[in-house]
Amino acid sequence: MSRVNWNFENTYFNLPGSFKEDINPVPVKNPDLVVFNEGLASELNLNFSNIDKFELSKIFSGNLLPEGSNSIAQAYAGHQFGHFTMLGDGRAVLIGEHTTKSNEKYDIQFKGSGKTAFSRNGDGRAALGPMLREYIISEAMNGLKIPTTRSLAVVKTGENIQRETSLQGAILTRVASSHIRVGTFQYIAARQKEDELKTLLDYTIDRHYPEIKDSSNKALDLLNLLIDRQCNLVVNWMRVGFIHGVMNTDNMTISGETIDYGPCAFMDVYDPKTVFSSIDQMGRYAYCNQPVITKWNLARFAECLVPLIDKDQKKAIQIATDTINSFEKKYEEKWMNMMRDKLGLYGLDNKDNLLILDLLTWMHEKQADYTNTFCHLMNIEQKKELLYDDNNFINWKKRWKERLLKNDKTKKKYLELMRNNNPLVIPRNHKVEEALKAADQNNFKPIFKILEILSKPYNDQKNINDYQYPNLSNEKYQTFCGT
Repeated sequence: MSRVNWNFENTYFNLPGSFKEDINPVPVKNPDLVVFNEGLASELNLNFSNIDKFELSKIFSGNLLPEGSNSIAQAYAGHQFGHFTMLGDGRAVLIGEHTTKSNEKYDIQFKGSGKTAFSRNGDGRAALGPMLREYIISEAMNGLKIPTTRSLAVVKTGENIQRETSLQGAILTRVASSHIRVGTFQYIAARQKEDELKTLLDYTIDRHYPEIKDSSNKALDLLNLLIDRQCNLVVNWMRVGFIHGVMNTDNMTISGETIDYGPCAFMDVYDPKTVFSSIDQMGRYAYCNQPVITKWNLARFAECLVPLIDKDQKKAIQIATDTINSFEKKYEEKWMNMMRDKLGLYGLDNKDNLLILDLLTWMHEKQADYTNTFCHLMNIEQKKELLYDDNNFINWKKRWKERLLKNDKTKKKYLELMRNNNPLVIPRNHKVEEALKAADQNNFKPIFKILEILSKPYNDQKNINDYQYPNLSNEKYQTFCGT
């Protein structure tokens, strides 16, 4: 398969044995490729044009491993809903790190590839629906210009797996800058071997933050950089109404990419307390709590780094605490700037905060659609919505337009700013479910259609009206993790 241009370097494979398990994907019965991301393949400088579907199915199921790959399951831990657990890749295998022509390194991972040493009581497999869901949402996030893992392919295994019912098995090929998580550091820190912790720190910096390689305090600098990246990431989630659903520390990457699209969904009606996950009974990972949980997770990361921040433990803890406490100010500033962008506001005005909060309060009270309200403000043609005739909203718009006059910018300029930050279309939950149900009946046309639309969410597109509105039924939408 040298003609594909695989270029594996497999640096994680060479880390100490405690970091991973050497293991190959478990072969599957009858692999069948159902969706393949040609655009991403091209970005990775991979060329599959001369490979038929039969061979592609074998490659992306793990039945035929690429030349130069070295398969491992990574070890990590995590606070799952606040409770610490030793974990690891229980149904995923990293086959290697592919390096592009521009010297960018990407993990190539098979998700649903069979049992590993970290599977606990799981079967190591995945169902078709959740894997297609991750493919759709991760590629939608990429279209929305939000840092994310990507999806290269989904293959049916030809085997059924047992969950509440019997389901079609599938394997997702996930592409990531790396799979190093806060939970990876937690796993090594729990072993209380400082040399291994330093090895992981140096590896992470070399991989993601080479600019601090020669720093006098690499651990502290890494903490500051991750705070900044995670701030940016969550602000972007809030910008488009994305709710991750399972913000455990094993699902926070050190690269700053969104990872693990299990019980995630997008908010329709604006409600800060929106929760979709069936297992989040207390609302820990609700939309409004995502910044709070981000800080909490970062604090867990800081705890791991304490021995490397300073030899004096008391001093190290104080430094780490002070650093973590910088999160709120950074987040608030980035969130305000994001909301200004959504409203086309240039510069600063001391009344901006009240203007923004008043809009959000109105949206909550009137159960206005989060995405479409900003589309309305951009004069995007929509079906008639009587709620926008509300006097309170009309009065708010007058204040907003007065603020726009302070921009000293043309209408074209502020509308351009709004168009770059407000998607016209998001993965509407009911449309995602429709596509997944069709796929379960081996009809993949809705999958291809929704992927096409979500690849250009900021562009005017023909025939997308059906994808722009929430489900009118009052049925409460729930998502499930798929394990």
